[in-house]
Amino acid sequence: MILQKPVILLFGKNGQVGFELQKTLSRFGLVHAFGRQDCDLSNLSQIREVVRQLRPDIIVNASAYTAVDKAESEPQIAYLINAAVPSVLAEEAASVGALFVHYSTDYVFDGMQPGWYLEDDVPNPQSVYGTSKLAGESGITAAGCRNLIFRTSWVFGAHGGNFAKTILRLAKERESLSVIADQYGAPTSAHLIADVTAQVAIQYWNEVNRESFPYGIYHLVAAGETTWYDYSKYVIAYAEKVGFELRLKSTAIEAISGIDYPLPAPRPSNSKLGSEKLRNTFGLILPDWHQDMALVLGEIIKV
Repeated sequence: MILQKPVILLFGKNGQVGFELQKTLSRFGLVHAFGRQDCDLSNLSQIREVVRQLRPDIIVNASAYTAVDKAESEPQIAYLINAAVPSVLAEEAASVGALFVHYSTDYVFDGMQPGWYLEDDVPNPQSVYGTSKLAGESGITAAGCRNLIFRTSWVFGAHGGNFAKTILRLAKERESLSVIADQYGAPTSAHLIADVTAQVAIQYWNEVNRESFPYGIYHLVAAGETTWYDYSKYVIAYAEKVGFELRLKSTAIEAISGIDYPLPAPRPSNSKLGSEKLRNTFGLILPDWHQDMALVLGEIIKV
């Protein structure tokens, strides 16, 4: 039982994950949520001042520079938001004795390894985005604070832009579509990420001996695997089933190779993150991506 509510400082409240975190974290803590209009992330001194004034028990950083292709031409901004900001927050967390929760990505890996990537596999990012996120991980570790870094992949939600919403929009406009079929991963909802974050944070807050709490990096993804192609077919098939009006039929989606759709930033061919460590450590069972997605698609289509 939680006897006293923790003070939680949340950055990135308007993003997909941040939007859901406001709901899940407020169920057990006193949440102070900040977006870009509340705190200028380019002003590191301002970020430090916010932490020092609130002196939170838990800091959750859901802010990120996620424009993967744009990062190739804007590396300074990507590194500022994805590396400098979390490093500063980790330093401040260490100073006030707070738990620091941060989110990273499958892009820290090169995607060339067969099978599932585990937390202790050696990162080898191939893009500015991936490199900047890895630099954020390193900065957090170097700060020496109590930290949890959740790597996730293919995030989607009812709030904000994502692949599922893009597919539904295009399906209303077009009668055919080509989607990459040789990149593998697991779509993971912002709701699932926020729910797991809250459950782990509650375990931390109820821990008698927090020095022995299992801090570190964890992979947080829905169970199973798919491709962007099969993912898109599932989205369209679901929409058809519930009577959502579309021009595109699921049978009219063409499978192509990533080579046929070059982008400024290379994508990992294998984004499969093994989450056994998370399940075994915290006793959490993560749903299959189909189940996770069905719940959110229902909400997206209603919206």
